Amino acid sequence: MREGGRPFRAHRTLPVTGIDAHRAGVERLLASYRAIPTDATVRLAKKTSNLFRARAQTSAPGLDVSGLSGVISVDEQARTADVAGMCTYEDLVDATLPYGLVPLVVPQLKTITLGGAVTGLGIESTSFRNGLPHESVLEIDVLTGSGDIVTATPEGENSDLFWGFPNSYGTLGYSTRLRIQLEPVKRYVALRHLRFDSLDELQSAMDRIVTERIHDGIPVDYLDGVVFTASESYLTLGHQTDEGGPVSDYTGQNIFYRSIQHSSVNHPKTDKLTIRDYLWRWDTDWFWCSRAFGAQNPTIRRLWPKNLLRSSFYWKLIALDHKYDIGDRLEKRKGNPPRERVVQDVEVPIDRTADFVRWFLDEIPIEPLWLCPLRLREPAPAGASSQRPWPLYPLEPKRTYVNIGFWSSVPIVPGRPEGAANRLIEDKVSDFDGHKSLYSDSYYSREDFERLYYGGDRYTELKKRYDPKSRLLDLFSKAVQRR
Repeated sequence: MREGGRPFRAHRTLPVTGIDAHRAGVERLLASYRAIPTDATVRLAKKTSNLFRARAQTSAPGLDVSGLSGVISVDEQARTADVAGMCTYEDLVDATLPYGLVPLVVPQLKTITLGGAVTGLGIESTSFRNGLPHESVLEIDVLTGSGDIVTATPEGENSDLFWGFPNSYGTLGYSTRLRIQLEPVKRYVALRHLRFDSLDELQSAMDRIVTERIHDGIPVDYLDGVVFTASESYLTLGHQTDEGGPVSDYTGQNIFYRSIQHSSVNHPKTDKLTIRDYLWRWDTDWFWCSRAFGAQNPTIRRLWPKNLLRSSFYWKLIALDHKYDIGDRLEKRKGNPPRERVVQDVEVPIDRTADFVRWFLDEIPIEPLWLCPLRLREPAPAGASSQRPWPLYPLEPKRTYVNIGFWSSVPIVPGRPEGAANRLIEDKVSDFDGHKSLYSDSYYSREDFERLYYGGDRYTELKKRYDPKSRLLDLFSKAVQRR
């Protein structure tokens, strides 16, 4: 434990960039668009990505987004921020936290960008009360496939793009600026780790807490969970507080997810973190994926530079593995078969969570699993459909889902089709009336994919209007065919 410091102070000096710098960045972006041959697919010129699916190589130049990585402005009174599309959540939080404000949903990894979370997947322990990142967007500037930058709002000329942008993964355009809502936070987060020996009891408790937002008389501001086995699972409840005192540090030798296991059914463990350390509690070990690199071995961890205990460095190691096939080479030397990557986030209705997790633990040899309940925000923003306001993100209003995350690999069984484990999971998620994110490998047929992700005719209509010459890949080509 350590004594609490000044959690609202920015970890790094990060002044807002201002509108003039942003405009210059937009001009560079447009110039780079004009330099791309008309017969080439338009893509971002990014060295890094939080996507796990591979994509085809191209020799064509990409979009220059180097000037779109900052926070443009923060309005403390209105509790809003104007943010460039390629700004990471780490930079965004460092700019807003000195005001005692943060985005309504802060995804778990520092290098996730705001634009990426809005056009793809973003979720965290506030999602049971604040929904998903795109639901706190007030307006968005988008560079469309036609080369125009349009402003989309919930109502107005481009409202169809506003509602259709989430889950389009850059196939309708790229965000250059987003205005988002912020919420006030206190200096610390007090934690309670509740242990369960039964998945059904875990599900029941989670459902009740989502509805009541209180447990044992204490408000619940943050809620997520971890499943280690069918008989060992936990919910972590967070409560904002300004009460000082000792706080834990999971940015060095101590590992956050291992601390959760110190709870018992009758004696929940309590803990406290600064608000900043709470927001990034998963980043130090990329949840638990750092163990694949040996970073959780106590001897190796003591030698591992502290500034490299972060998800951005693990991404570099993953890139090396993909380039040189290191993992499979090591498995071959051990006499083991190559492995299939199973890196997914799925959402299932909360009343089916225990059944899905039981099935998964029986069929897929991966643990732990992350649980994060979510509901679309209520009331829905002005201009939203009363049915499914986000047509490409098919979650039902007034229904609680649980995001289940699992990030590892399984041995490839000879004779089975490519992606056998992932295909099995896709089928089971559909059986459970669930939904799968598209940041990693997908194996759907075109017919099934369009039924699940095109929102009827909505996606096709949006492509015709905002990318009439198909300068951008379509969603199936990008998510399934990995083009």
